[in-house]
Amino acid sequence: MQNYFKKHLFAIFSIITFIIVTIPLYFVNECPTPAGVSEYTDDETLSKGQKESVKTPFIINGDLSDFKTQDPFRPVYDNFTISQRQNQGLSTALPKIEPYYHEKTVYLTFDDGPNDDIEIAILDILKQEQVKATFFLLGNKLHDYPDVVKRIYNENHAIGNHSYTHIYEKLYDSPGSYIKELQQADDIFKEILGVRPLITRAPGGIVGNFTDEYWLELERLGYIEVGWNISSGDASDGTAEDLIDNIIHQLDNFPILQDHAIILMHSSPGHEETIKALPQIIKILKERGFAFGVITPSTPPAWENKKS
Repeated sequence: MQNYFKKHLFAIFSIITFIIVTIPLYFVNECPTPAGVSEYTDDETLSKGQKESVKTPFIINGDLSDFKTQDPFRPVYDNFTISQRQNQGLSTALPKIEPYYHEKTVYLTFDDGPNDDIEIAILDILKQEQVKATFFLLGNKLHDYPDVVKRIYNENHAIGNHSYTHIYEKLYDSPGSYIKELQQADDIFKEILGVRPLITRAPGGIVGNFTDEYWLELERLGYIEVGWNISSGDASDGTAEDLIDNIIHQLDNFPILQDHAIILMHSSPGHEETIKALPQIIKILKERGFAFGVITPSTPPAWENKKS
């Protein structure tokens, strides 16, 4: 018996060491890939020619107060809904996060999906151009297009919460009404993807809609409201050329956009001109030396200047 243990001592020691080292790492900042989605481990060429590892999303699997990341190319999600956090005694509020300024980063954002028409065309263009974007999706459409939601996630774009209904009268009746819609959408994100987004975007924007009480509720529950500093103008009847000109004009006239440009576009039905304009928009941004990031809790606020 003693000879048996001596003979296998090294193997036993190796197994114990593996368990001790790997199990804690598993719970630090990752969780298993949610059902229905896939992992990305290959390399992908970014716009500026460098090789960047295309990573799985950063999934928070513990206390939000410990959250910290400074990666503009990696989407961030929560493994728990707000109610699950509250029921388990986990924090809901995020710690103070220092904005991450990555030289000449642009964030393409698309509101009002999902759908199986405009959104699919946009995803195809992004895949062909090898760039990432952020999609703010409506909760009441998620069950209609779960495969599109999964594709956005699987292709390593970021997903944000754009409310449940997009109906202003319901949303902005009170802070409680707004939060209720975010949580309605969260529950469906969790059902489809196994995770929920932390980033949100108020339909119609915050101006004239938010009071201080809205901001207090968002902060208490760990939501990150995301604005924009470039409007493509695709909510109007402009042509593809108009959208391109709008973006160029703003890039040329606002110095703040040179380190973080957040471009607002839409992916809902009727935005064929956005599809037509998108390849040229990407080409122009690449020529100007921008890298393409995804929105995370560390993305600088739209109109906040970089601190020296």
